[in-house]
Amino acid sequence: MTLQPRPHARLATLASAALLALAAGGCRYEPYTVQKPDVSSPPKLKSTDRVAAESVLRARRLLDQGLDTQALSEFERAIENNPLLVGAYMSAGDIYMKQGDYDMAALRFGEAARLAPQSYDANFKWGQALQALGQAVEAVRAYLIALAIKPNDPAANMNVSVAYLQMNDAERALPYAEKAVKLEPMNPKAHTNLGSIYSALGRHDEAVSEYLQANELLPPSTQVLLNLADSLIKSNQLEQAANTLEQVIKIEPSANAYERLGFVNFRMRKYEESKAAFLTALEIDPNHFPSLNGAAVCYLNAYEFEKNDADRQEAVKLLRRSLTLNRDQPRFAAFLAKYQLAK
Repeated sequence: MTLQPRPHARLATLASAALLALAAGGCRYEPYTVQKPDVSSPPKLKSTDRVAAESVLRARRLLDQGLDTQALSEFERAIENNPLLVGAYMSAGDIYMKQGDYDMAALRFGEAARLAPQSYDANFKWGQALQALGQAVEAVRAYLIALAIKPNDPAANMNVSVAYLQMNDAERALPYAEKAVKLEPMNPKAHTNLGSIYSALGRHDEAVSEYLQANELLPPSTQVLLNLADSLIKSNQLEQAANTLEQVIKIEPSANAYERLGFVNFRMRKYEESKAAFLTALEIDPNHFPSLNGAAVCYLNAYEFEKNDADRQEAVKLLRRSLTLNRDQPRFAAFLAKYQLAK
């Protein structure tokens, strides 16, 4: 009796033979019919790139409407879906800067600079964010990359000089500050910055010149005038310094301006005017320790001339207050030690 193979065993044999034929290289495909798609199946998910692009478009529309916070969320969503979008990093960084979140701004601009190392804007804005964080050394590095791309950009030249000055390196700051003024001679900020650097270098006559030019280009600025007065004092132009400080006081009376005026008057031996200025400063700010010191010196000066013990006592009281506010004043501590027991 001959055994017949079972039906399923025969099918398995035929399948094995077909596989062997395919492996041998003689592939032939049988005709097939196109199947209609199953309309009941769920749609394919959008690609992350497309989602990112749509987020950027929404963010731009929100920015146009002044909705910065909502726009920022869309830019961040775009970055999450496509971490190579330099524009999204830059726009997010701009919003973070506007919001005062300099840590996140530095992070976003830094990523943009990493992705686009030849981008002036990315490196310059990274430097700005780092500088706002007080990270002057890192800011200099970013600005120098920006300047390698655009060496004649006035903003980058000025900003790197400011960063060097923040590092107490006026020598390195100087050529960039001078170039910024050369590139933008009508920019008062550039002249003010150069004046600050000349002052830090002890070149006060040149500092005076720069502050005067800045003052001509600006509406009256108390900070520029105070800087000018300081350089006038250091270049021994005391009358001009006093006139400048009087101008400051007319614009914006402050303890600092009155203290400087008191100092100048004392240098010019106008002792009563000096004491009056120091005491006016203390009316504005009772805890302004430079004015406490200045007034104390005026009273001690009077005591040395007239030996009126009331002047000595008032000076001692003022010095004690000053040293309570700021202990690190060895010169005035020595005055207190000398005069508190004197009779």
